[in-house]
Amino acid sequence: MIDTTFTPGKRRHRLNASTLPWLTTPIVVFVLLAVWHLYVLRAHVSAFILPAPPAVGRAWLDLLSSRRAWADAGITVYETLVGFAWGLVIGVGLGVLIGRLRWLESTLAPFIIAIQVVPKVAFVPLFVVWFGFGITSKVIVAAVLAFFPILTNTVLGVKSVDRGHRDVMTSLNSSRLAVLWRLELPSALPYILTGMEVGVVLALIGAIVGEYLGGNTGLGYLLIAKMNAFETDGLFAVMIHMTILGFAFYFAIGLLRRLLIPWHQSSEADRG
Repeated sequence: MIDTTFTPGKRRHRLNASTLPWLTTPIVVFVLLAVWHLYVLRAHVSAFILPAPPAVGRAWLDLLSSRRAWADAGITVYETLVGFAWGLVIGVGLGVLIGRLRWLESTLAPFIIAIQVVPKVAFVPLFVVWFGFGITSKVIVAAVLAFFPILTNTVLGVKSVDRGHRDVMTSLNSSRLAVLWRLELPSALPYILTGMEVGVVLALIGAIVGEYLGGNTGLGYLLIAKMNAFETDGLFAVMIHMTILGFAFYFAIGLLRRLLIPWHQSSEADRG
């Protein structure tokens, strides 16, 4: 028989399991920074090769006080969000069609696989040639990288709808639009959100890589500028900026998951 009683001991165990990462994660970060700092001091590593954490911290504070850095971050955020939005709309729309129409899946599968196996970075020079060095080419790169995980997860979600639920909707003489809106999309939503978590990070990567290869604005361009100026501490500072942006986008999708599907197992795990 399963014990369903809730004792103070179980409550303490649950609280400890949820609060422990708030203690252990800072400790791990502190240990890594300490090892990094000691290695730089003991091995007499040149600051050009690997600056010490205090130097990186000062460079990041300088970056935070720079209007140009904030303008570059804003451009990267804009490219990421616009590209992600296009990838989301097209990925979900096409994914629903492919998931519902088997003949369309069979027709498009070879093309989708062919595009997926090609490294997406290889498209960046082509997009720069087609759309120029402005924001448009970066938005398209971000959209392409975000599109595929959203598409594949949407297809999987639509195809994973329980057959019994479909039979119930059919017995109620529900229209195709009603089946899509009331059954397929709610059932596929956890899959779509999983694709969004991956897609938004890939969209950020796409925008930054696009700025690497062509452009004069954005965090990718700022990173190349720091490299050309031989400011290694500045390189690390820009990387910290990029990492924080990636975390912000990822946790925003996680918050959206908890708001849209609080009943799902993944949302319960996040709350735990």
